[in-house]
Amino acid sequence: MYRFIIADDHEVVRKGLIQILIDGFPSALIEGVTNGEDLIEKVTAENWDLIICDISMPGKSGLEVLAEIRHKHPKIPFLILSAYSEQLYAVRALRAGASGFLNKDSVSSELIKAINSVLLGRKYITPAIADSLVGTLNVDPMKPLHEFLSGREFEVFKLLAGGKSVSGIAEQFKLSITTISTYRTRIMSKLNLVTNADLTFYCMEHKLF
Repeated sequence: MYRFIIADDHEVVRKGLIQILIDGFPSALIEGVTNGEDLIEKVTAENWDLIICDISMPGKSGLEVLAEIRHKHPKIPFLILSAYSEQLYAVRALRAGASGFLNKDSVSSELIKAINSVLLGRKYITPAIADSLVGTLNVDPMKPLHEFLSGREFEVFKLLAGGKSVSGIAEQFKLSITTISTYRTRIMSKLNLVTNADLTFYCMEHKLF
């Protein structure tokens, strides 16, 4: 019997994913958690055949959780799901050790196919992700500065550039304003920028919106 665990802080999404899994794997045991910390605790305490995790969650992001779990449990298939575009996050997730990446818009048609693939020890790569991976082989070795941001820094960077306040981001991620301010400082340092307007211009220049 397969054992699957899902981490997503949106109850409707989590229940929808569980129903898709029940339809595809009727005999599987399926559990859901709402944040990265609970996911790490569950994976540490019990054996699982598959982890499905959102990127954006309160506390630790999906990419941070992926890195921590990969360090301790390198062989468990780990699928990243996100509402964010494949172009921005898929390659980053795969490089961090994800078994596959799915945009939430394609979950209903692709999830079972992706699971069957990663359970066989394969990577699940959509045509769009394959194109992105090929593109990385032909880029200038001088990577754009935003490629050096961590997963959480990149999320905060996009929100700041989109006009969200530090306090608003802190509330969204259930983190302190001091923590988000620290992220902002690191982002500004890594990108050699000064103001939020600079961040917005940088995003536009690099077509990240």
